[in-house]
Amino acid sequence: MSKTNKIVLAVAAVVIVGLLVFGAVSGGYLGTVNCMDCHATGLVDGEACETCAGEGAVQGTLWALLPPVIAIGLALITKEVYSSLFIGIVTGGLLYSKFSFLGTMDTVINDGIIPAVSDTAGIFIFLVELGILVALVNKSGGSAAFGKWAAKHIKTKVGAMLATFVLGVLIFIDDYFNCLTVGSVMRPVTDAHKISRSKLAYIIDATAAPVCMIAPISSWAAAVASYAEDGKGLDLFIAAIPYNFYSLLTFVFIIAIAFMGFDYGKMAMHEYRAREYGDLFCGEKQEGEAAVENPRGKVIDLILPVVILIVISIFALVYNGGILDGVPFVDAFANTDATVGLPWGGLIALVVSMAYLIMRKVVTFKETMDAVPKGFIAMVPAILILTFATSLKNMTGLLGAKYYVGDLMNNAAAGLQNFLPAIIFLVACVLAFATGTSWGTFGILIPIVTYLFAADPSNPLMIISMSACLAGAVCGDHCSPISDTTIMSSAGAQCDHLNHVSTQIPYAITVAGISFVCYVLAGFVKSWYIVLPIGVVLTVATLFVIKAITKNKDYSKAQ
Repeated sequence: MSKTNKIVLAVAAVVIVGLLVFGAVSGGYLGTVNCMDCHATGLVDGEACETCAGEGAVQGTLWALLPPVIAIGLALITKEVYSSLFIGIVTGGLLYSKFSFLGTMDTVINDGIIPAVSDTAGIFIFLVELGILVALVNKSGGSAAFGKWAAKHIKTKVGAMLATFVLGVLIFIDDYFNCLTVGSVMRPVTDAHKISRSKLAYIIDATAAPVCMIAPISSWAAAVASYAEDGKGLDLFIAAIPYNFYSLLTFVFIIAIAFMGFDYGKMAMHEYRAREYGDLFCGEKQEGEAAVENPRGKVIDLILPVVILIVISIFALVYNGGILDGVPFVDAFANTDATVGLPWGGLIALVVSMAYLIMRKVVTFKETMDAVPKGFIAMVPAILILTFATSLKNMTGLLGAKYYVGDLMNNAAAGLQNFLPAIIFLVACVLAFATGTSWGTFGILIPIVTYLFAADPSNPLMIISMSACLAGAVCGDHCSPISDTTIMSSAGAQCDHLNHVSTQIPYAITVAGISFVCYVLAGFVKSWYIVLPIGVVLTVATLFVIKAITKNKDYSKAQ
């Protein structure tokens, strides 16, 4: 750690301790806001409101956002994510337990870490299954064979980036599935063209949640639909797609930056090191084996297991949603649970792939079993980070972050209706960044948006505001180091997590700024076919300006 970082860390430690002492003395973290579920009456349908226990108010203050702010700040300063997340979790436990030692331990363990593990156990299983499958395919020589094939057929760096982008767009069913599958398939291709793992992780992340957020048949569409009332959720989701400026402009950004052939911010330094020195990891190599040369290995040994995984996982998702009970395909997605469907499909795909590769005689039974612990070990960092990040989200939930944000939104709505989409976008960005969950963010904000327009549901601003909520949730999630999708993208690319975060943020903020301008315009124009082309032009123009400003920068001495 540099001397500057040590000084910053010392200052941060003093500030954190000072804030906690101030909170303990003042009791400001115990403040309340009006309960939105009962409109501060304490009653719902004549009975006591379950949310506020009939009190008409719930705990919720700005202090609820302190734990994630501490965790994110420390992670960026120290470049060490595990301890940073843990300190954030402990801070949340202290605030919730009113600084009681025993209460803090109960909160951290019983309300934080244990639920984090139990609620995401299915995703842990899927991570391990995919890690085993990747190790197995690598051992079979399939990855090396695919890398050689790609080197012959994908001849340019631009082609490699666009191929990764297209594959990410095609796998729109689920973001976790997208991150891990695209990373596994495209690593040999991007490595062959000396594209840094940070750049690969960015492309994966930028096509995972954004494409799911504009695909009507996806786990995200199902989640959004479930939060809206009167069965109109899917209709609202589809109507909001053209106004989802962040997702759509992110795609424009990726394509433009690929063809323009430049990078900026920390990504430029990572790409320079990859291009000039072959250092794809920028000095922070993650667990994972190099592609194994196997004379019997063929491209089909990678393609077929991936196709089997995709097909069976899609079936598992809709099966879990009740498609065999007569539920329509789209409704089956609305009812599915990815934490059940993905490990269900992953297990079958893994067993079938094992049998296929053994019958092909590219691996022995012993080599197949050796891949099991290797695959698990490769996914341990992602599992640890996901556990701590989910625990931190649980802390913010206990402290009433969603109620505090909801109260802010209600206050902002008065007198600022035309600016409401832009305000909602910013609020969603901040909330998703601080909590690391886009689903939780739009779960909080969608009911608020529908409530704000309850008197006039036909108002076009309702659709625009809904889309701003979804776009902001994706944007904040995209930037956040504690986001599960960001963690999965790092795992899929086998990239150091904080390298991925630090290189991605400048790109995400650029698109976010342009999207904010678009939402300001949309609040007045109310026509996506006017505002979206303006956004596309602004995106490309902004990149030309940045390229002109950074063209003479020397990255040979950058750290």
